[in-house]
Amino acid sequence: MNERDPNCIFCKIVEGQLPSRKLYEDEELLAFHDIHPWAPVHFLVVPKRHILSMAHVTSEDAPLLGRMMSLIPQLAMQAGCSPYPHGGYRIMVNTGDHGGQEVHHLHLHVIGGPRPWIKG
Repeated sequence: MNERDPNCIFCKIVEGQLPSRKLYEDEELLAFHDIHPWAPVHFLVVPKRHILSMAHVTSEDAPLLGRMMSLIPQLAMQAGCSPYPHGGYRIMVNTGDHGGQEVHHLHLHVIGGPRPWIKG
């Protein structure tokens, strides 16, 4: 597993080579708005380290995944989701071609806001 893949669109976003509408950034993670949103709120949370997919996660990645998941509630509210239980959001991780993964860099979709949504 490489730290960065020079051909990966998300690695290019992490490096600042491609623009994004950032929602959050720290030393390990980047969250940014999806360029083709399905819902009023649709952003991605990606590790800065290039991990191909959820299928490539190891037990050593557990703290990183925990940080990703625990950050999402705060970011969802900041991005415009209404609070639980009447509001909320969906967290989605596509894995592999059959799972609908289009960019092979681990990323979590956070999708929310009033329905109906374009997809889902």
